[in-house]
Amino acid sequence: MSNVSQYLTLGLGPEVFGIDIRHVREILDLREVASLPRAPAFLLGMTDVRGEGVPVVDLRLKLGLPPVPATPTTRIIILDVPIDGRPTPVGFVADRVIAVSTLDGGLLDPPPSVGGRWHAQCLAGIGRQDGAFVIVLAIDRMMAHDGAALLADLAAAA
Repeated sequence: MSNVSQYLTLGLGPEVFGIDIRHVREILDLREVASLPRAPAFLLGMTDVRGEGVPVVDLRLKLGLPPVPATPTTRIIILDVPIDGRPTPVGFVADRVIAVSTLDGGLLDPPPSVGGRWHAQCLAGIGRQDGAFVIVLAIDRMMAHDGAALLADLAAAA
């Protein structure tokens, strides 16, 4: 029997990405983000979400894509990222949110091992929907790569 899971699909340029819906807390219109001195380029800063300071990551920069100006469809997706065994809210800026979609998790292809534009450790796999590829992100591994300690410190200080 296959393992059917739901994913929030989002777009970065022409590419479609998926994030396991279990990590999604909410989706916000783009809002003011207070910059942080000496933060890595991918960390845009902090924003207030109902009285809680939440770090905001530019998903394009985190994945090694070039930055683009914000548009009316730009969104901040607030995810509960597992850091040190507990969910930590982190905002991720995406060009657009598409929909909640069902992919067959049992049929995810493994991340490509030949390199590419994205680091394989950031990917849970490659799925398909309506004949198109959906790049499923492994948010916990993506943030563990070089940002988890920084984000945990920021969340604790907020």
